Amino acid sequence: MTEGPQQPNQPRPGGYGYPNVGGYGYPQGSPQQPSGSAWTPPSDGLGHGSTRQPRGGQNQPDWSALAERTESASRRRKLYMIGGGVLATAVIAGIVATAVISSDNHNKQAASGGSTGGQNAAGAPPQPTPTFSDVTPPPPPNPLAVLSNPKKDTAPLTPTGLFFGTQLTINGRQYTRATTDSATGCSGVAAGGLAGVLDSNGCDKVLRATYTRNGIAVTVGVAVFNSKSSADNAKAQYTGYVQPLAGGGVPSFCHATACSTSANSVGRYAYFTIAGFTNGSAVTSSDTQAPQAGTDIADFAFQRIVQRGENEAGG
Repeated sequence: MTEGPQQPNQPRPGGYGYPNVGGYGYPQGSPQQPSGSAWTPPSDGLGHGSTRQPRGGQNQPDWSALAERTESASRRRKLYMIGGGVLATAVIAGIVATAVISSDNHNKQAASGGSTGGQNAAGAPPQPTPTFSDVTPPPPPNPLAVLSNPKKDTAPLTPTGLFFGTQLTINGRQYTRATTDSATGCSGVAAGGLAGVLDSNGCDKVLRATYTRNGIAVTVGVAVFNSKSSADNAKAQYTGYVQPLAGGGVPSFCHATACSTSANSVGRYAYFTIAGFTNGSAVTSSDTQAPQAGTDIADFAFQRIVQRGENEAGG
């Protein structure tokens, strides 16, 4: 861009004011005086008026003062911005604290039923009061009562179920089950007057098993009746003996020789034992092995009958 011709009374290049360049600033030539009321300079925001120097005048601005004013205004603006930021942060923190307090109050009210004073909300249904029955449940069935009543004592009854297991240990003495059987004709497995006792009391059947230990054999016979009184009568009227049961490696024993016998009852069952030597020797009054074997097997029969009653009673 080329310079236009110098106009009279214009400031020299490099002076304060607008450059003497065409196309910018005032039009070249003598400046026109403004008409109307005088123009009032705007405030600079710092409490000072800003007097605009006429172009080409001798009064130059105080550059140091302007610089100081500018720097002071900048510092104030920074302080205003910092102060505004702190205030905004405080306001935000206050809002967050208010929200937290409001939320906490809401949670407390919800936990207390949504109302003040710890009272239930209006219209809330009353909590039901638990009630307990005054009826006492019946006691569990007595195993002996079950064993005494054929209508309750209805579990299957077999020799292997009643005389459970092939090996038996009682007080450290081990016995082996050799053989078993079951007879509905009770008199056919009894002798010496016991057959008549069983028949007269209404015996239904007899279950037998033979156990052996150290040359001694024991046969136990469990007679089943329709009532406890019939079984008790068979025990009280006991005479004779149950026929010994051979088999399973056990030879015939207790024939035409002295042997140890016993009788007892529980519930509607009466049980009898006969014990002797497998070699045919007689049992004497001083012998302890055969009577002990008879007692062990009789105790085992008693325990098995009682266990049957407990199982049927749900024990």
